[in-house]
Amino acid sequence: MTSEARRDPFTDHLLTPENAALVLIDYQPSQVQAVKSIDHELLIDNIVSVARLARTFDLPVVLSTVNVANGQGPTIPELKAVLSDSPEIDRTSLNAWEDKEFRLAVEATGRRKLIMTALWTEICLAFPSLDAMRAGFETYPVVDAVGGTSPEAHRAGLERIAQAGGKPVSWVSLACELQRDWARTETVADVVDIVLTTRLLASA
Repeated sequence: MTSEARRDPFTDHLLTPENAALVLIDYQPSQVQAVKSIDHELLIDNIVSVARLARTFDLPVVLSTVNVANGQGPTIPELKAVLSDSPEIDRTSLNAWEDKEFRLAVEATGRRKLIMTALWTEICLAFPSLDAMRAGFETYPVVDAVGGTSPEAHRAGLERIAQAGGKPVSWVSLACELQRDWARTETVADVVDIVLTTRLLASA
């Protein structure tokens, strides 16, 4: 019962706290309201869990909104409470990658693996994911922490990303991929709370 020596966390082909960044795009009230592919409460719970994991593993975070300057609501409070120290990059572009400030923020993380979350799947997730891959990044859409304007639109968006080389993950698999070994005790308590205590066993 002996774990192998930890692989180089910077060159590991799997996600690690040292090689990945979290990108969150357009988790705003009007965007959530129009999602039809997943229950809204479940969607919010899942993206908050993803954000908590980012904080536990000290991942760089890029948080963006669309059209707040023109009257759209800011990031939903449940998510902003976890990411209170992350500035919001407001845009007018539907494709966040076509916003210079957003793109520079992603590049400034120094990470080439991007854990991608956005509303809606078929637009605000798909477009920047496709552009990021063309720019040499790897993208990991969190399939159950995003949502589309219909189940079909959600599936099509994810398929388009996967066909271009994206690597879909779930929020629970993300937690386990970042943790990887229960012998890494510094993050165990938080991961158990985020995944089991607060979520999976909460209604058992």
